[in-house]
Amino acid sequence: MNILFIGDIVGKLGRKALLRNLPLVIEKYDVSFVIANGENITNGKGMSPTHYEFLVNHGVDAITLGNHYLHQKEIYKVIDNDEVVRPLNLLEEKHGSGSRIFDVDGVKIRVSNLLGTETSKIHQISDPYKSISEIIASDESDIHIIDYHAEFTGEKKAFAYALKNSVSAILGTHTHVQTRDAQKLSTGPLYITDVGMCGLYDSVLGTEKESVVERIIFKNESSKFKQLEKGKVLFSAVILKFDDLTFEGKEIIPLYIISEED
Repeated sequence: MNILFIGDIVGKLGRKALLRNLPLVIEKYDVSFVIANGENITNGKGMSPTHYEFLVNHGVDAITLGNHYLHQKEIYKVIDNDEVVRPLNLLEEKHGSGSRIFDVDGVKIRVSNLLGTETSKIHQISDPYKSISEIIASDESDIHIIDYHAEFTGEKKAFAYALKNSVSAILGTHTHVQTRDAQKLSTGPLYITDVGMCGLYDSVLGTEKESVVERIIFKNESSKFKQLEKGKVLFSAVILKFDDLTFEGKEIIPLYIISEED
């Protein structure tokens, strides 16, 4: 079984990257199940009901979120829907689920979403390791994939090793830069520190570069981050390959596809 996980989709150009590449990738790699991180899909922050529908209608089976999950207040119209997996370790959030099981032709695929310690500054969270350990203790899924939405590379790698062989894959998101360490860990799970993003290629993490330079480098507080509607786009994702009988993780293949502007 091959599973596709798509990195943080950023704004309109992230959606454009998905439209261009998703059908081709599904066909090329014989993908059975598609997961996408949708926490930046609406103008760079959060996910609106409209863009939830966009993902579901274009072949995404499970949607993970992150620290911007609440930026679009209308998220509550869809957060309880079966496809949406919000961060598991939110202490104050009663809506939605942080871990869901999907049945794919009889194969039980669990998708979990966690916030790391440094991505949680605007939210009250429980310890990520303890939170997921409670799920693992009673898990009956065949394949368990974790989207670990965290800032620090070391935190992600240490978290993955701490879980040992109790899950199938730990995939980092949030930093929007694909790392070059896709591997099957010695402890068993498939792993990458960050899957990367889908969005504007000539940018700062998917955001128009000059607006970020003004705000971050020159401390211009009046500069607002901008999302462009045209430009070269990047599609970042990974293919997870599992044995059809044992469900053991066999290989993780990173995808980094740059498409020229129309």
